[in-house]
Amino acid sequence: MAVPHQTGRARSGELSIHYRKLGTPGDTPILIVHGLSYFSYDWLGVAHSLGAGREVVAMDMRGFGDSDWSPSHDYGVPAMAEDIVSVLDHLRWTRALLVGHSMGGRSAACAAARHPHRVAGLVLVDYSPENAPTGARRTTELVGNQPDAFASIEAAMRYFGKGDRERFAAYLKKTDSGWAAKRDLYFRDQFRRALQSGERPKLGVDMWQLLGEVRCPILSLRGARSDMYAAGTVEKMKAANPRLQVVEIPDAGHDIAGDNPGGLVAALESYLKEEQHEHARH
Repeated sequence: MAVPHQTGRARSGELSIHYRKLGTPGDTPILIVHGLSYFSYDWLGVAHSLGAGREVVAMDMRGFGDSDWSPSHDYGVPAMAEDIVSVLDHLRWTRALLVGHSMGGRSAACAAARHPHRVAGLVLVDYSPENAPTGARRTTELVGNQPDAFASIEAAMRYFGKGDRERFAAYLKKTDSGWAAKRDLYFRDQFRRALQSGERPKLGVDMWQLLGEVRCPILSLRGARSDMYAAGTVEKMKAANPRLQVVEIPDAGHDIAGDNPGGLVAALESYLKEEQHEHARH
């Protein structure tokens, strides 16, 4: 389903960051940060639902979608967190609510911890610093075995196990060797090394520590069927920061926005009402 929206680009250091913008100015705006196997397009439906009375932007992280790839492969958490702040600066948003899914949750949490005056609230969508073994293995194999390019859009759909052709037409780009995912192969190669030698990607930060440093209200959303955010990690998340509350979204796995967008939007809207009430009190 096509969702009308504007597109734009923001500078972050030497890179150009692409984003999609919806909604109208009003309440605290929302910036959405996608996960490893996703891009801004995947969040258009949710952004549209949240855009009544506020602006909502979904960005493509560096190395993904229509944003630039880093020539030096600087994809550490701090660099990606600074991209978030650069987009906020470009949009002239003094404060925003950050919504980060999976890998995007890392970057959003880092931005919230290091720039507390810019972040009104933080929503972590099926993200915790501790990936469950089943989901970690699934992701490592799916990303690590990805070919350089696919023979057709349909071949990519079969590989990723998803059936939205319009989405994949936006997610892929035509190259001389076929249809390539709009994701720097650096990420693929990291997971390939993990498959071959067990070498894990280095984040350069302690995510549990960063999570504890966040000073705004945190909503942690867990897909009830998630294989990445284990039910047993919920209490550890709550212990990491007293401002964090956990809500489980039914009928959803790791991809909450794709599996149960209505449940995700309802949880976000409830959180937004609390955030507005808290803001009004101060």
